[in-house]
Amino acid sequence: MNIKEVEAARKQKVVKHNDLIQKARYNLSTQEQKIILYLISKIKPEDTDLHLYEFDIKEFCEICGIDETSGKNYTHLKETIRTLSNKSNWAIIQKDGEECETLLRWIEKPYIYSQKGIIKIRLDNDMKPFLVELKRNFTTYELDYILGMKSKYSLRLYELFKSYEFMSKCTYSIEKLKIMLSVEKYENFKDFRNRVLEPALREINLYSDIKVTAKAEKKGNKYDKITFEIKEKNASEQFLILK
Repeated sequence: MNIKEVEAARKQKVVKHNDLIQKARYNLSTQEQKIILYLISKIKPEDTDLHLYEFDIKEFCEICGIDETSGKNYTHLKETIRTLSNKSNWAIIQKDGEECETLLRWIEKPYIYSQKGIIKIRLDNDMKPFLVELKRNFTTYELDYILGMKSKYSLRLYELFKSYEFMSKCTYSIEKLKIMLSVEKYENFKDFRNRVLEPALREINLYSDIKVTAKAEKKGNKYDKITFEIKEKNASEQFLILK
């Protein structure tokens, strides 16, 4: 791919229903999330179904800023897709007129053509209501806003904040946020703040199109909830994208 093609691919839109962003619980690595988001960016506005999406391994590496000349990266990409194909996430859906929780798989099945350096993947059909023919209650952003991020929490929180951008703020209990991010192991708020929140906010404010500040509030002697203020960066504010 030439430079213009890479830049155009990074400008592709990621569009998700807000239920998949705000209500789903999942724990994906940074690489796993980028693969999923890259596939979602290939969905066209006129699509009425999820197709078998094909991408060149070298192309994917170029777009995501991965050194495609490294054999280790190729092996790691294959292993990431393998683990991703075995993962599912809890999501709230409507079934028979009622709200319920169900397990959704991310991808149906991958096909890797090693000699051609091509991967074909179909997103799981149960993901269709969250990704195709969305008319309302959805979030959209350019792929390049997340490509420079290294922390898996940065990607997850960026989408969450982006879905609330129109409100300029959102408030979450700390316990609920830990569950969403699968970081219940950080029982101490200081550890949660230092290892999850602060690194994620730094990357979001550095690479993306929004600025986010956080204010933690106590209930008694214990931190109980966090309010995030979300602002769109104006034209004079520079943000970094992957080079």
